[in-house]
Parts: sequence; structure tokens; C-alpha cells
Amino acid sequence: MARLSMHDRLPYDEATTPPRVSTGDLPDPADVQRVVTEAFHLYQANADGVVADYIPALAAASPDLFGISVVGARGRSFEIGDVDTPFSIQSVSKPFVFALVCEAEGYDSARQHLGVNSTGFPFNSLMAVELNDARTMNPLVNAGAIATTSLVPGTTAEEKFEHVRDGLSRFAGRELSMSEDVYASEAGSNMRNHGIAHLLNSYGRLYFDPDAATDVYTRQCSLEVTVHDLAAMGATLANGGVNPESGDRVIAASVCRRVLAVMATAGLYELSGDWLYEIGVPGKSGVSGGIVTVAPGKGGLATFSPPLDPAGNSVRGQLVTKYLAERIGLNLFASEARPTLS
Repeated sequence: MARLSMHDRLPYDEATTPPRVSTGDLPDPADVQRVVTEAFHLYQANADGVVADYIPALAAASPDLFGISVVGARGRSFEIGDVDTPFSIQSVSKPFVFALVCEAEGYDSARQHLGVNSTGFPFNSLMAVELNDARTMNPLVNAGAIATTSLVPGTTAEEKFEHVRDGLSRFAGRELSMSEDVYASEAGSNMRNHGIAHLLNSYGRLYFDPDAATDVYTRQCSLEVTVHDLAAMGATLANGGVNPESGDRVIAASVCRRVLAVMATAGLYELSGDWLYEIGVPGKSGVSGGIVTVAPGKGGLATFSPPLDPAGNSVRGQLVTKYLAERIGLNLFASEARPTLS
């Protein structure tokens, strides 16, 4: 008997025979807003964590900044706090750029070029590259993210960056711009990322000039968003690739579920297992203090609070996400016993 591989194609086309889905709805809107407000007041006074200081432009962020936004798959938003304060997207950009590459390249090709398995190592690990025989990573650690950016359509660095900026703008539902201050600060201190890019290039796992790819990646991380933007971007992944506020289809539904799978297994780096065990929702964090999580069919949740734990994740953001995941039913693994048939 032939052994079935999980990489084998199913005997039908997903585009013409879409798979059945397992999703639900958010609770009553008044309940969602009440719980979001509760979470804000519950954790607003938390003073744990420190603002990132290894990127000089981020060190000036106020530790008091705090915002929460939920954007439902039907386009309704529930927010409180500093929801209009811009901050650089940083690593939260990674799953969305991966989505753009999957859309352009095909998700099977993207997996072959980039890898999708969790490394179990920190986000900027060189050892993870060396220990992997295929030299592929996943798109959410720095090595895989730089490789992902190198695959973005375009023959020049400018064309690649414009494709990224335009794509992330469509995810957010408005035009995004780059923070020149953050870009200059990161470009002057990202030698490790340049080293990662050259290492990948030596193994044939980078698909553009290594220094140019690193520069595009740095500009990508310097794009400015608000916590509402992140929630809208998450809601687009929750809504089968259609931005629920603009109605714009950004990526295919078949791409969405592959991106969410990688977010679930690698979005919090070496702590992804703990995150999924406690919270049960695909997520991605960034060093500026943003976290985005996605509940398929329900919506996107985003938080912004600059103080970070030792692993580089927002302290308040993690607490809020866990609270809301439980209180408004976002955990993918939660279920209730049903009555037996009589």
C-alpha cells in the first residue's frame, strides 16, 4: 500500500471545491466592547517589562502607551486606549509579507523555498540555519523573513519595497508609510541581519542580493501602523483574505489558512508552544510592543504596549490577549460537550 504524504495534493482543486470551514461568530457587540474595556482597566496599571532599547528609535517610546482593538470579520471594531498612536510594525509584518509571497509564488513553492517548521531557537539565531540540513527556516524568524522578502515580486529593491508597502496597506485598509527615524536607527544597527542574509546566500537560500534584501526587510519593519491597523490586518486573515472594512480581497482563502498555520506554530518564536497552550490563537509579536492575533471567522485582535518581557513580547499585550481569548471565545481548541442523540 502506498504511503500517503501530507505534502500530496488532494484530488480536487481548492479554488473550485473550497474546503468546509470550522468557524463561529463573535459574541454580542455590547458584550465584546464591555470585555475589551474590562481588559484595558484590568491591566492598565501593570508596570512589568521594559521598553526595547537595542534599537535607539524605539527606546524613546512611553511605557504608558496602551491600546486594544478588535476588528470583527463583519467589519465592526471595538477599541479603547491609544488606538491612533503610530508605531513601527517590526516583526508583526512577517506573516503578512509571507502571505503576499504565497499569493504571488504559490504556497507550495513558498514552502519549498522558505520552510514552515518551527526552529525552537530565538528569532535571530544563526545556529538554527546551520542545524537545518535544508537550510530553510520559517517565514517568522529573521532568517526566513529576510528570505521571504527576497522572494517578493520586483527586479529592484524599490520595486520589492513598494510591493510590500502596497500589500500591507491593503491588509490595513489604508496607505501606510515608513518611519524614516526608525529605518535610519535600524539600518545603523542591523549587522546581524546582514550576516544572516549572507549566510543564507552562501547556501543558495536567498533569492536576491543579500544586502539589498536586508535593506528592504529593514524598511518593511519600519512601516508605521496603529493598533487598529493591526486588528484590521488580522481581521483580513480571519475573513478568508478579504479586508472586512474595505471589502478588498488581498489574498486567497487557501493562502490564509497556510499563513495562520505558520503563525500558530512559530509566531512567538521559541515560546510558540507556550502561547498556543495558554491562548490557543495564532499570533505574532513585535519589538515595538504590538501583538496581533487571529481567530478564523471571528476577527483580529491587536494590542499595543511597549514594555516587553525578556523574550521580547509585550507584557500587557500577552495578558490582554489571554483574557480576551477566554472571555470572548477565541481559543481554537475550546469546545463544550454536546447532548447525545436520543
